[in-house]
This record gives sequence, structure tokens and C-alpha cells, in this order.
Amino acid sequence: MKTIKEIRIEMVEAMIGHYVESIGLTTEQTYDGEKRVWHWKHGSANIEVFIQSVEVGKEKTREYLRIFSFLADVPQLSTTAREKFLNNLLEMNDVNLGVKLTIAKDTNKIYATYERDIRGMDYQELATCVADLEWWADKLDDELKSFNN
Repeated sequence: MKTIKEIRIEMVEAMIGHYVESIGLTTEQTYDGEKRVWHWKHGSANIEVFIQSVEVGKEKTREYLRIFSFLADVPQLSTTAREKFLNNLLEMNDVNLGVKLTIAKDTNKIYATYERDIRGMDYQELATCVADLEWWADKLDDELKSFNN
């Protein structure tokens, strides 16, 4: 018998598959079954969607929908220019609602990211979350390119 956690994950994975089909793509085009991750492009943005289990106690986890899009590398800058660039990222975080900008640990890679506990998530919310991240990522990667030029 499947656990509620397993059923919940399967339901959200099915919703992701449905979303992919709703934008004219197929599971075969987008899903990496080995890594359990979906990849596709939206405009200039590369979108990555998966479910991640996060330990929240002894033998207890919470499962999160995670959506990422690589935006740009942090440019090689002088200390002052780098500080200005990172300040700009924080300001972008403040005004671009529903998405956060992150720098992946031990890298200089900037991502648009979104996550939400999958508990209680329905299809409409999932579709809104993914579509919002797609839109923001396509917009923000262009903004960061123009900032660097």
C-alpha cells in the first residue's frame, strides 16, 4: 500500500505532466525519469521543475515543488562593482514578486527560483507557480544581460 506522501508526490508529478502538455510539449520531450526532473524552454529561459524531499525531523520529510531557471553568471567585477551588482540583485528580489533570485552555493550562478510545500496544492496553483516563474525567468535573464552590458 502506498503512503500518503507517495500518493501526494504522484499527484503533483501528474499535474506537472498535465501542465507540460498544456503548453504544447510532451513528457517524452521534457521528463528525465532517472533524475525525476522536467526541463523545457520558455522564451530565452531554461525551466527546471522537480519535487524535493527536505528532512524536517527524525525520519520526517516535507516535499516541495521546486522550479528553477538559470539566469546568468555573476560577472567578474571589482569589489565595488560586485557590491553594486549584488545590491541590484537584492533590489530585484524586492520588486519582482513571486520569484526569488538566488546564487547557487559554491558557484557564481544566478537562478530565478520558486518553491512551495506540495501539501494542499491543486493544479491551478501549480500551473500559476510554473507560469509565473517562466515569465519572470524570461524577463529577468534579459534584464541581467542588459545590466552586464
